[in-house]
Amino acid sequence: MNNKLKGHLVIALVCFLLGLMLVAQFRSTQKSGSALTSLQRIQELTTELKTVMDEREKLREELAEMRKRLEEYESSAADVSQVTEAMKRELEKVRIAAGLVEGTGPGVVITLNDSNLPQQPGEDPNLFLIHDEDILKVVNELFAAGAEAVSVNGQRIIATSEIRCVGPTIMINSVRMAPPFVIQAIGNPENLESSLRMRGGIIESLQVFGIRVSIKKQDKIDMPAYTGPIKFEYFKPVKAGE
Repeated sequence: MNNKLKGHLVIALVCFLLGLMLVAQFRSTQKSGSALTSLQRIQELTTELKTVMDEREKLREELAEMRKRLEEYESSAADVSQVTEAMKRELEKVRIAAGLVEGTGPGVVITLNDSNLPQQPGEDPNLFLIHDEDILKVVNELFAAGAEAVSVNGQRIIATSEIRCVGPTIMINSVRMAPPFVIQAIGNPENLESSLRMRGGIIESLQVFGIRVSIKKQDKIDMPAYTGPIKFEYFKPVKAGE
C-alpha cells in the first residue's frame, strides 16, 4: 500500500471518528436541553401551584369574613325586628290610650233626654233640660269608675274633647248635638252602672227634675275612634337631659 492510499485511509478514519464524536456531542446536548426544559417546566408549575394555593387561601379568608358579616347581619336584623315589633306594640298602646283606635268590649249605654214633666208657674225651664255640665259629669263619673273608652252620640271623648253649650245645642268635638244623648262606655258593666246609680250621684240629681235616664249593660259595644284634628300649638315636649 502506497503512502497516498494510507493518507486517504487515515483521513477517512479521522473523519469517521470526528463524526462519531459530533453525533455523541449532539445527543448529549439534546439530553441536557431536554433536562433543562423539564426543570424549567417544573419550576413554572411549582410557581403556578403556589399562586393557586395563595389565591385559594385568600378566597377562604374572604368567605370566612362574608360568613361572619352574614351572621352579624342576621343577628342585627333579628334585634331590629324585635325592637320594631316592640315599638309597634307601644305605638298601638299609645293610639288606644289616645282614643285613635276603634274597638269593642263590654260596658254600659246611657241615654239622656230632656224632661217631659209639666212645669209649674215660676219654675226655671232650664232645670228640665240637659246641659253640657250634665253630660260632662256623667262622662267624668264613667272615667272615674274605670271606663276605658267613652263616646257621646258617636263622638269619641279624648283628652282634648270639649263639651260646652252653644245656644240651644251642645258642642262636642266641634260637632253640634241635641238630645237625646247616647253615651257609650266600655269597661266593667257592674262597676260603671253602680257608680252612676249611687245615692246622691249624678243620675239621681238629674231624675229630680224629670230628666229621662236609661242605663243598659251590654256585652258588646262598638266604640268609634276619634277622627277630628289633633293640634298642639303651645305645648312642646321636653327632651331627656334638658
